[in-house]
Amino acid sequence: MKKQQVAVFSLFFLVFCSSIIRAFSQTPAASPKPAAPAPKATTPTRKAPSPKPLVPTLPQSPDSSDSSAPDDITKILRKAKTFNVLIRLLKTTEIMNNINSQLITSKTGGITILAPDDSAFSNLKAGFMNSLNEGQKIELVQFHILPEFVASNNFDSLSNPVQTVAGKDPERLPLNVNALGNSVNISTGVVNASVVGVVYSDNKLAIYKVDKVLLPLDFFQKAKAPALAPTALAKAPKAAKENTAAGDDQDDTATPDLKKSAAVIVGGKPLVSLAVAFVVAVPLMIWS
Repeated sequence: MKKQQVAVFSLFFLVFCSSIIRAFSQTPAASPKPAAPAPKATTPTRKAPSPKPLVPTLPQSPDSSDSSAPDDITKILRKAKTFNVLIRLLKTTEIMNNINSQLITSKTGGITILAPDDSAFSNLKAGFMNSLNEGQKIELVQFHILPEFVASNNFDSLSNPVQTVAGKDPERLPLNVNALGNSVNISTGVVNASVVGVVYSDNKLAIYKVDKVLLPLDFFQKAKAPALAPTALAKAPKAAKENTAAGDDQDDTATPDLKKSAAVIVGGKPLVSLAVAFVVAVPLMIWS
């Protein structure tokens, strides 16, 4: 009896196990999760290179990080050591004070100075600076100052003729800038100069060294002869008429004398004839 129960239990256990195995074998296997995408390779972005300045910085240029330098042009030029004549002109014409005050008070814009060094002034004709009056010296200094800040790589953006503090007159004060490659050339109609290097530059003030003094064209223009006034032109025919009348009076004055002389000559002919007849008749009478 016990053997039969064991056999039945074993059979039931086998059926139960087989059903479980069959159930697991029929259940589909779970699909594997998709792999996470590989991170994209990020290429480092390169910053665009800053434009190369057309004008190099001079080795003796003052450091633009000095906050006190922009307020005094004299300090900047003295540190550069080769602008003594220009410093003296800026002081005697009192333009130095105007520039310094403008740099302190102005919030926008700026100033650009084209600074000839001492050697550029020494190359001028002997006695030229002494021949200028005070007004011409002021104009000469103003002609070297642009009423705007021009960065060293922005000379090619200027439109000719370039305006200076002296004015913008293409006939009297032409100033043309030609930027090509790494060179900046300046023409005034009298002088062709080149920008040699940067003396100082920040966001308000730029000072560039030029190899020649920029001479304005109007220093060498001859003064035009003034036109005659209309009143003078109107009086001219009257004067000519008076001269003609005076000539006629002289002719009338001379005419009686000429007539008188002619009368004497003509009147003298009978007298001559009578004398000749008398001379011939006397011998004949004596002979007879």
